[in-house]
Amino acid sequence: MVRINLLPVRTSKKKETARQQLLILAASVIVVLIAGLGLFTYAQARIKATRDEITRAEGELQQLKVKIGELENVKKLKEEVTKKLDVLAQLRRGKTGPVRRLATLADATPEKLWLTKYSEGGTNVSIGGIALDEDLIATFMRNLQNSADYTNVELVVSEQTEVSGIKAKRFELTCAIKTASQPEPPAQKK
Repeated sequence: MVRINLLPVRTSKKKETARQQLLILAASVIVVLIAGLGLFTYAQARIKATRDEITRAEGELQQLKVKIGELENVKKLKEEVTKKLDVLAQLRRGKTGPVRRLATLADATPEKLWLTKYSEGGTNVSIGGIALDEDLIATFMRNLQNSADYTNVELVVSEQTEVSGIKAKRFELTCAIKTASQPEPPAQKK
């Protein structure tokens, strides 16, 4: 019987298998390291890109804040200009109003009636004067009521007085200035 010694073959196969397993292990470790390094590099690139995007967005935000500040300044300037234009329009309206009212007052004043006081407070007007009799005061009140500038004419005081030795009537009236929104009564012929 022949005996074959297979022991060295088994030992060499074991060594060969161990060597193969070590190579496979080393290759696996290298592949895992390369994959991990690749993932790490990819993650770092994404982090850098995100940081760059955040920096760019913050820059845009600062520019927008500057533009918003400029817009707020423009809005404030617009409001100021609007207020100034309103004041100018009011002054233009006020410039012609008193002149016209005084002309209307002069037209409404009958002969032998003298005005001694005229004062305006907002839309209220107080008028004082002297007339020879009550009929002149009544005519004056009617003329004012029928005018385009005055309304709500009321007699406050009417009393006897003496001016240069002549008996006369001292009177005080109150009335309101007609605004554009108030309808004007139809004009009556004098």
